[in-house]
Amino acid sequence: MQRVSAVLIDIDGVLTVSWRPLPGAVEAMRRLRDTGIPLALLTNTTSRTRASIAAVLAEGGFPVTADDILTAPAVTAAYLTEHAPGARCLLLNSGDIREDFAGVRLVDPDDDGAEGDGAEGDGAEGDSSAPDVIVVGGAGPEFGYAALNRAFTHLQRGARLVAMHRNLYWRTDAGLQLDTGAFLLGLERAARVEAEVTGKPAEAFFATAVERLGCAMGDALMVGDDIESDVLAAQQHGLTGVLVRTGKYLPETHRAASGTPDHVLDSFADLPALLERLTP
Repeated sequence: MQRVSAVLIDIDGVLTVSWRPLPGAVEAMRRLRDTGIPLALLTNTTSRTRASIAAVLAEGGFPVTADDILTAPAVTAAYLTEHAPGARCLLLNSGDIREDFAGVRLVDPDDDGAEGDGAEGDGAEGDSSAPDVIVVGGAGPEFGYAALNRAFTHLQRGARLVAMHRNLYWRTDAGLQLDTGAFLLGLERAARVEAEVTGKPAEAFFATAVERLGCAMGDALMVGDDIESDVLAAQQHGLTGVLVRTGKYLPETHRAASGTPDHVLDSFADLPALLERLTP
């Protein structure tokens, strides 16, 4: 019988849509809490801090705190601190997440040495205000031509490209919405660089979560609505994957996926019953 020592859970599309609880999700979370099994909420959401996410979820009835939540911005900040200490970072993101970037040196986008500059021959080489790293978060109105072209200019000059995730879209109550991945691919192709991805599906994101919960990868279970970034990526790194048919789930994406999920559920509400079957 499979051992499940911890559960990792995506938020958007699994527990909520547009931050409103999905049917049965709150009760299922409470049942998980009653079992005492350690859990962590993993999210590529980049528009809110851990504290604000916890507050919204608690208001919706979920028994969670900020300590239960691991976000792509928080992991990215830790990554930059370790792999680019002291670097000047230009953040392109929709939403205010500076609270989770304490310790990271962020460049003012209005003072980054790129105004009116071309890629070469403009005297901006070595400009002390120019960023060393372009950090791409979640897409939104901020991802306009001027901002993307500014990032492109710095990438041509040698800046590194770090992305919190490469999701193509996510689901809101208005339907599927375009996300970072669509813009990130263009920046990579145009600047001939490859982004360093820190959020899901990066192994470091899953590893950080299971380490915090005190278990091995093979003893953890990951629940998500994104078959590639949440589920199959987790399985690649040794976790058990559980796909839910909510959020961004699409039958055609499921059929065309690069692998097969370990388990498929109609919704998160069915998770407690699955865990009972796996670890009676």
